[in-house]
Amino acid sequence: MRILLAPDDFAGTLTAEEAAAAIAAGWRRTAPDDQLDLAPLSDGGTGFLGVLRSAVGGRLQPVQVTGPLGEQVAAELLVVGDTAYVESARAAGRHLVPPGAQDPARATSYGVGQLIAAAVDSGVRRVVVGVGGTATNDGGAGALAALGARLEPAPDDVPALSRLERADLAPARRRLAGVELIAATDVDHVLMGEQGASAVFGPQKGASPELVAQLDAALRRWAEVAGCSAADAPGAGAGGGLGYALMLLGGARVSGAAMVLDLLDVGARAAEADLVVTGEGSFDWQSLRGKVISEVARAAREAGRPCVVLAGRVEVGRREMAALGVEAAYALSPDRAGDPVEGAAAERLAALAAHVAHSWSH
Repeated sequence: MRILLAPDDFAGTLTAEEAAAAIAAGWRRTAPDDQLDLAPLSDGGTGFLGVLRSAVGGRLQPVQVTGPLGEQVAAELLVVGDTAYVESARAAGRHLVPPGAQDPARATSYGVGQLIAAAVDSGVRRVVVGVGGTATNDGGAGALAALGARLEPAPDDVPALSRLERADLAPARRRLAGVELIAATDVDHVLMGEQGASAVFGPQKGASPELVAQLDAALRRWAEVAGCSAADAPGAGAGGGLGYALMLLGGARVSGAAMVLDLLDVGARAAEADLVVTGEGSFDWQSLRGKVISEVARAAREAGRPCVVLAGRVEVGRREMAALGVEAAYALSPDRAGDPVEGAAAERLAALAAHVAHSWSH
C-alpha cells in the first residue's frame, strides 16, 4: 500500500515534521512494506516557515523584533524568489509567553509589523503572512503601528483601544506600496462578537469572561475608527485580529491550510495513495473550520481515498467526521496528568500509528 502522511503540528509537543516522522516510524513497525509519502503541513500558525522551507526551499533571513510582551525576540522570514513568507507566531506566538504570564490585554503584534517591514525592505514583490498561533488580541494595531500607522491617543494596552479617536493608516499603506500582501489565516472567524477573536480565542490566551468583554469592546472601537467592512470578513479574527489589520492594508485573505496543501501538491499526492493519514494535537470543532484536517480530508475525498485522523484528543462526533470525509479518528491515551500529548510524545504517537496500521494496512 501507498500511504500519504499529512499531519499538522501537535501544538506544544511536536512540529509537523516530527509528527510525520513519528507516524512513519510507528507505521513501519506494523507494515514495513508500505510506501510512505510524508507531507508535514501547516495552517499558517506555528511551524508555517518550517513546513514551507522543507517544501519549497528558500533563504531564511534573521530579524530581531519585539515579542508579544515587549521583549526582544530572534525571528526569521523566508525568502523564495520574489516572495517573502512571514510567520506571525515567530514574533507574537503563544509559545513565546512563559507559563502563567499570558496577558492578552497587553500582548502586542508589533513584532509582526517589524517582520513585514523587513520583508518589504528585502525587495520582494509579494509578502505572505501566516496568521495564527499568536498570544495577541490587539486587532493587529501593534503591527500597523510598527509599519507607521498613527493611533491617537496612542494605546498603551488593548483595552485602551476603546478610547481611540483617530487612526491614520496612510503611512502604513505607503510602506507596502507596490507589494502584494496575502493573509494566510488559520481560522475563518470574524473580528468581533460571539464568533470573534476575543470570545473564541481570548480564554485560550488567558482572558477571564470580564476581560473578554473588554477586549471585544476595544476591537469594536478599533473597527469603528479604522473603518473597512473587513471586520465581518472570514479570517479577520485570526491571530487576535491580525487578519483584520492586514485587510486594512489591502491584503487578500486565503486559507493558510489550503495554500500550503496547494504548494505541496497534496491533492495529486492523495490521488496516488491508497490511504491518507492526517492529524493534530486536538481534533475538535475548530478542526472543522478550514484547518489542516478539514483540508486534507477534502483532498482525500476529491481523490476518492479514505482518510483517517491521529490526534492527541478527539472531540468530534461520528456525524461531523463523516460530513468532513474522515473515516475514523484515533486518540492518544491520556497520561496520569490528563494531557494526552505530554511526555514522550513522538513515541506515543508512533505507538498509536503502529496500532492503526493493523486496521488499515492490507
